[in-house]
Amino acid sequence: MNGETRMGWIDRGEGLAIVRQCELAGVARATFYGRQTPREEFEEDLVLCGLIDEEYTRRPFYGSRRMVVYLARQGYVVNRKRVQRLMRLMSLAGMAPGPSTSVTHPGHQVYPYLLRGIEVSRPNQVWSTDITYIRLARGFVYLVAIIDWYSRRVLAWRISNSLDSSFCVDCLEDALSLVGKPDIFNSDQGSQFTSAVFTTILKREGIAISMDGRGRALDNIFVERLWRSVKYEEVYLKDYGTVTELTRGLADYFAFYNGERPHQSLDNRTPNTVYADSLGGGASIPDHVGVRTGQRCSAAIEARGVA
Repeated sequence: MNGETRMGWIDRGEGLAIVRQCELAGVARATFYGRQTPREEFEEDLVLCGLIDEEYTRRPFYGSRRMVVYLARQGYVVNRKRVQRLMRLMSLAGMAPGPSTSVTHPGHQVYPYLLRGIEVSRPNQVWSTDITYIRLARGFVYLVAIIDWYSRRVLAWRISNSLDSSFCVDCLEDALSLVGKPDIFNSDQGSQFTSAVFTTILKREGIAISMDGRGRALDNIFVERLWRSVKYEEVYLKDYGTVTELTRGLADYFAFYNGERPHQSLDNRTPNTVYADSLGGGASIPDHVGVRTGQRCSAAIEARGVA
């Protein structure tokens, strides 16, 4: 039986891993993958991105080498260069110390980490931010959020289909207008947060700028925990197909996260309760952050022509 016939036996929609199908059909994996059309390669990239995203959320210390091993166990034999390309696309990097732990800009100023040894004892003492990748059924977007370290309260968030600085700036402006301002603002050394347009706003408001050390996974641990909660409690369960659906879902989730979800580290209180009580017991706090921000996110993305 010729090779073309055996190649026809392999079905990407089949539950059996491609690696195993190739073995059973007597087809070399390199031959099968080498015949992929651009469309097939794109479709497989989306699957690989989903697998990488879930494993990275579980084990954020995984770099490209370990991801190659993990994907092989899932039935996808891909080389490290492809995994590196996909991780760069998702703005993911293993948290172990090394030359690729942060996507920095060589022309941007990096600020020292100011939180080592500091006791965070009240709301608006320290705010923190980060960006994560959110997969959709046929693509992906990026999510940025700002949280209050003391209460773990999500103060503002935005989504974008690109990694330019504008959606991070919009998120910062939202938080400042809705809540006030912190003493210290902490981020990683990503180019969005070291950009002049972002740091100028912090300087304008008299906010001290703090940035994680390279390769220090625990410097921004509260945002990392937030991403894990968002993905496992919302994104992975819903499998959103469009930006509009995702925006509505995130608006509902962040309202739940702030106002209803008990946090073990907060003695099973909610972020809203801790934030309000610490400001003087019953202090008024905006309860529409998720809805207002979600509406702005949806409008901004739709203006760029993304469904």
